[in-house]
Amino acid sequence: MPRLKQVARAEATPEVTQMYDLLFGDRDPVAEPGTATGTPGDWWTVFAVVPDVFNHAVAGFGLYRSKNRKIDPKLRELGQMRAGFAVGSQFVFSQHCKAARSVGLSEEQIEAIPSWNTADCYSSAERAVLAYTDCLVLSHGRVPDGTFECLRETLSDEEILEFTYVICTYALHATMCRALKLEFDDVPERIDEVPAPEGAGAELRISRPGDE
Repeated sequence: MPRLKQVARAEATPEVTQMYDLLFGDRDPVAEPGTATGTPGDWWTVFAVVPDVFNHAVAGFGLYRSKNRKIDPKLRELGQMRAGFAVGSQFVFSQHCKAARSVGLSEEQIEAIPSWNTADCYSSAERAVLAYTDCLVLSHGRVPDGTFECLRETLSDEEILEFTYVICTYALHATMCRALKLEFDDVPERIDEVPAPEGAGAELRISRPGDE
């Protein structure tokens, strides 16, 4: 379950209700969760807790999909997939694998996202945006000059700004989904202690080669 409350249809603002209608039909998405794409849909019901945050986020979806964008959708989706994977958001990664197919990226390119830097299925432009994505997400915006120059060989200033804004936005969404346990990121903590064998002492001795 999400870590925050969800907003039922009867409690939603008109703007939120409009999106509920689009995504859930006439169902109450809290009482009857689930979207056509197979997600629980609780991103929408939790973000609706603060309607102007909800509206801001939804406007962002419209912005990156706008016909006014100059960035190639294939490059954008490569970055969005990689951002989801790098942050560790199953939801963002999974949704943008599907979106990547819709804009024409191959299964080989999608499957290679976790190890893109050793894959040979990407063009020089695609490798540049993937490297830049890692700098944005994993290095928090610390981008070496060489990486940026490779990006500039392919993209205009307008395209770079658009790409930077979208990828940073999706790093935010991936982070929030994990923190609030939304959608496919409602998973148990993956790192915990593995119990010692029964009967082991309180202080386990670490053996080394040559020990007797």
